[in-house]
Amino acid sequence: MPKIKTHSGAKKRFKLSKSGKVIRAHANKSHILNKKTTKRKRGLRKTAVVDKTNTAQIKRLIPYK
Repeated sequence: MPKIKTHSGAKKRFKLSKSGKVIRAHANKSHILNKKTTKRKRGLRKTAVVDKTNTAQIKRLIPYK
């Protein structure tokens, strides 16, 4: 069985936790930050867990992570 190629975009965006959950960053944190409140921007810094409906697909994209 040949090795599976890792998806280049997915490996930059997702990580796996020790328990096997897929971790992602929040969107809307790159530009147009003036109108966003400090509280909102601070919340966007934290990581989030990917929804269970997308987990299997993302794990297929990053098989060796």
